[in-house]
Amino acid sequence: MSDMQEPAKKPREFWPSATRLVKLLFPHKLALTVVFSAVIISVMLSVYAPRVLGRAMDVIFAGVIGRQLPEGADKSQIVDGLRAQGQDNLAEMLSAMNLVPGQGVDFTLLGTLILTVLGMYAIASLLMWLQGYVLNIVVMRVVYNLRGEVERKINALPLSYFDSRQRGDVMSRVTNDVDNIQTALQQAFSQLVQSVLTVIGIAVMMFVVSWQLALVAMIALPLSAVAAAFIGTRAQKLYAQQWEATGHLNGHVEESFSGHELVHAYGRQHDMDATFDERNDKLFKASFGAQFMSGTIMPIMQFVSYLSYVGIAVLGGLRVATGQMTLGDATAFIQYSREFTQPLSQVAGMATQLQSGVASAERTFELLDAREQDPETATRELPARTNGHVRFENVSFSYDKQALAQGAQPLIQGLSFEARPGHTVAIVGHTGAGKTTLVNLILRFYEIDRGRITLDGIDIRDLSREELRSQVGMVLQDAWLFSGTIMENIRYGRQEATDQEVIEAAKATYVDRFVRALPDGYDTLIDDEGGSISVGEKQLITIARAFLAQPSLLILDEATSSVDTRTELLVQHAMAALRAQRTSFVIAHRLSTIRDADTILVMDSGEIVEQGSHDDLIAMGGHYSDLYDSQFNAAKAPADHPQQALGQQTTQEAPTDSR
Repeated sequence: MSDMQEPAKKPREFWPSATRLVKLLFPHKLALTVVFSAVIISVMLSVYAPRVLGRAMDVIFAGVIGRQLPEGADKSQIVDGLRAQGQDNLAEMLSAMNLVPGQGVDFTLLGTLILTVLGMYAIASLLMWLQGYVLNIVVMRVVYNLRGEVERKINALPLSYFDSRQRGDVMSRVTNDVDNIQTALQQAFSQLVQSVLTVIGIAVMMFVVSWQLALVAMIALPLSAVAAAFIGTRAQKLYAQQWEATGHLNGHVEESFSGHELVHAYGRQHDMDATFDERNDKLFKASFGAQFMSGTIMPIMQFVSYLSYVGIAVLGGLRVATGQMTLGDATAFIQYSREFTQPLSQVAGMATQLQSGVASAERTFELLDAREQDPETATRELPARTNGHVRFENVSFSYDKQALAQGAQPLIQGLSFEARPGHTVAIVGHTGAGKTTLVNLILRFYEIDRGRITLDGIDIRDLSREELRSQVGMVLQDAWLFSGTIMENIRYGRQEATDQEVIEAAKATYVDRFVRALPDGYDTLIDDEGGSISVGEKQLITIARAFLAQPSLLILDEATSSVDTRTELLVQHAMAALRAQRTSFVIAHRLSTIRDADTILVMDSGEIVEQGSHDDLIAMGGHYSDLYDSQFNAAKAPADHPQQALGQQTTQEAPTDSR
């Protein structure tokens, strides 16, 4: 079933998540080809430029030495003379140089070489800008599609997914983690590709110049790789803990803001602060550990590069002195050695961002891999307007499917009843009796285990969820309004409704009365919490929204307990207008408000223990009679027993839980 809670998964390893993250780029093959081509050409130019600059150094050095030699002398004779004097090293060095005795620096050749180097660097920089520009477009498109995929996934997940998770943690995956993936792709991916290609190119050039010095430089590779692998594995785990702790902290902050008034009313600020400090401390430790581990990679690799640099400088100087390589080649090789360690250090530096991005990708992929609702199997269609005839036939349901399979008793078992067209069915019972679960089954927020529920004789599982829910209007105890105008909030019930239809719905549900008194009327802006209007006015707007939808079925979670007496009467009148000619299911907290219901269902432990009209149930003297008498007596409690009266009211009128 779709609402079965998915078993906890072990955290993925680094490479599966990283590979899946890179695959998100594959649909943009043409753009990636441009990116890689620009990077490769840019790296080739940047890598070969030091060799050209080394030749320029040779031209300068040969000119300086050549000017000091007798003009017209033969180079080979000068070399032989030095060897005869026992100056073999100097002789070998002059023999390796391309010089003409008596001739100074060839500035024409030198200028050509310098301009060539500058041109190579300029083209390389332009290509790097181009690849950055194209890659940025690709990443933006990938993240755009990823956000859309996450949004579609959120809408496809069953209600049980959100019941078992903190809303703040889900929000953190949708926002913070996706943002972190974007940063990782923009920064780490581009730098990583460039750095890896640069390392390969420089390694090739170093072996071309001097394989002996290249071997010395290669010592840095295995040492750096071991350090990066050892530290990176531990950093990955810490980054996963960091983002998990971030989600938990965000969830607590969201709860603190949503329940701000309640927290202060009960004086729980210190408890909330303590919980915040505890979760913030976990986030601090995970973040500090992740940053510390990742931060050690760069210094270690830098130290390894210094060791390599010292060895190259000493050995290179000896080879120049003995004529085994030119000064230009030695200069180019030293530059290569510095440029060789720089991309390695950049790779290490990007490891921090890469580890964090992969950890975020892992959390996002977990959301995308969560089990969705069962696929639609719609084989029937409803007419534009149904009669609203609902039947429960031997329905059984349990939230915990695994426990049910092991023999546990379901929450609802063998439930059967009928709601005739246009009738009002009130559902009462103690907290946890299954009242809200029952109406959630009608909406297919959860799928039943056995039995069937029919609407006008059609099994609701043969209908699409969208079509089924289009026949249902809801007014919940917690009235929710969206950011926008009052007109827009009412029109949310039926988007194609005209302004006049919206106003007619508002008049029928007593919204028009207070809206006319507002400075901006129906164009009054309200925030997502509806903070600019009263609780009762919010509730009236939600009733107008349901009225405008013109549903065949109504689900009403009585919401008059938090409004004043005058507003309560308006809400009750508005709900009465809404229920006219519609089949209604009313989750009742105050039994006095459902006396006119056609049928009252008394639920206990997921079963209907009594059903009938108010008068019939009172005459039976059973559960309903006891509940009604307790509320009636609480309301009439003598003044000299206020605490007893308060206790009875609190017990009997406490809102039901979500199940």
